[in-house]
Amino acid sequence: MKKGIHPENYRMVAFKDMSNNDVFLTRSTANTKETLDVDGVEYPLIKLEISRTSHPFYTGKTKLVDTAGRIDKFKTKYAKFKK
Repeated sequence: MKKGIHPENYRMVAFKDMSNNDVFLTRSTANTKETLDVDGVEYPLIKLEISRTSHPFYTGKTKLVDTAGRIDKFKTKYAKFKK
C-alpha cells in the first residue's frame, strides 16, 4: 500500500440497521453527530437503511411488492385527466 494516503483516525463506530434495529460495531472514519450506548460504552452512531441482517440476498427472504395495487392506484388517480 502507498504510505500517506490512508486515514489515521479510525475509531470504533456503532452501525444501526433502521429496518430491524440490529447494531454492530466496527472501525470507521465516518463523521457523525449522533451517539449510541452499547454495553455501557458510548459510540458514534451511523444509521443504515439496509445491512447484512436485513438484505434479502443474505437473509434468503424476499419482500412481496404489490405492483398490481400500485398500478391500479395510479390509474384511478390519473383517470380524471384522461379525455
